[in-house]
Order: sequence, then structure tokens, then C-alpha cells
Amino acid sequence: QVQLVQSGGGSVQAGGSLRLACAASGNTISNMCMGWFRQAPGKEREGVASMSPGGGSTYYADSVKGRFTISRDNAKNTVYLQMNSLEPEDTAMYYCAARSGLYCSITRAYNAWGQGTQVTVSS
Repeated sequence: QVQLVQSGGGSVQAGGSLRLACAASGNTISNMCMGWFRQAPGKEREGVASMSPGGGSTYYADSVKGRFTISRDNAKNTVYLQMNSLEPEDTAMYYCAARSGLYCSITRAYNAWGQGTQVTVSS
């Protein structure tokens, strides 16, 4: 069972940038789909971005396309989410997640989760 520990996040003004990191232990992520999800107060959790094991396929929510970038370093067993041009609507608790399998879309069920990290964007 893979364990995921997140770092990064915090508070930033609109238009700013943040990078989230998610370090895995207990298992290699090199053969796993990795994703980022978020949940704002009073809202359902939504998929933000995901990536296939080799990094050849990425998936993004329409609301973050062109602003967020998911990447992974399998040698470091770590996945990242670079968030640029942040908007107040991006304020949420962000979670990294992993799943085994061939299909990595953010609509798929992910079954290993990080502890969450808060991102707050002020206007």
C-alpha cells in the first residue's frame, strides 16, 4: 500500500503561483496513475489533474487548463502540481492520489490519498 505525503500550498494573492508536491513511500509510483483533486467548503471533491505512469498522458479539469501543470519524477517517487495564475475560485483543500490500472483520467476512482494541503487565494 502506497503512502502519500503532501507538501507545499499556503496563501497567495490572485495571479500568484504555488507548487504542491506529493512524496510516495511504501511502493513505487512508477506504475501508478497519479492525480490531484480538490475540495472547497460546501462543494464536492473534484478532479484537477492526473497523469499516466510514464507521463505520456495528462488530464485536466477545464477550469485549470493552461494554468496548472502536473508532473512526476518517478526516480524521486514524487508528483507535483504547479499552479499559476491562481484565482480565488482555486481556494480549496488539495489532495494527491494514486491508483493502479491503465486508465488515469480524473474521472476514475483513486484509492490512495494524501493528507491534504490548503490552498487559499485572495483577491
